[in-house]
Amino acid sequence: MSSEIEQPEVSEEEVESKEPASVKDLEEEGEVAADYLEELLDIFDLDGDIAIDVRQGRAYLEVTAEEGSNIRLISDPETVEALQELTRIAVQTKTKNFSRLILDIAGSRQAKVESLTRIVNKIIEKVKETNAPVAMKPMSSYERKIAHDLIGEAGLISESEGEGKDRHIVAKPAQ
Repeated sequence: MSSEIEQPEVSEEEVESKEPASVKDLEEEGEVAADYLEELLDIFDLDGDIAIDVRQGRAYLEVTAEEGSNIRLISDPETVEALQELTRIAVQTKTKNFSRLILDIAGSRQAKVESLTRIVNKIIEKVKETNAPVAMKPMSSYERKIAHDLIGEAGLISESEGEGKDRHIVAKPAQ
């Protein structure tokens, strides 16, 4: 039995990239995603309120709940990342458009940013100490954007290398 989850076949013709997507399209994407997430929360009897926003050309969904809610059961950053991908697939299947939506559950996005910041700061220190390039592990485009920004703020250079799931950042000393 394969450990990979089969994704529905969606051809390139079916998934059109609209760059940049209009606010109306992103709001529609958010509504489709919210409907999917609401059904998922109901299935697992999880409490949560879903807010939809459009930020930086992406649909942004935030699931919040009162203190002590059972939503914490799915708020681990890795779990949220998996749910985000499932939600994107559901949106793409319904709208036939590529989705770059962002999902945050109970502050998981901020926890991920804080964790990534600690890792990037260690990489920055290593580059400065050794004056040599340091490759990071593969990460999502969202994480790479954060890392590029942090590395640039530290006065270093960063480049993305690799393809697909192997895409990663190499931090380098400034020239």
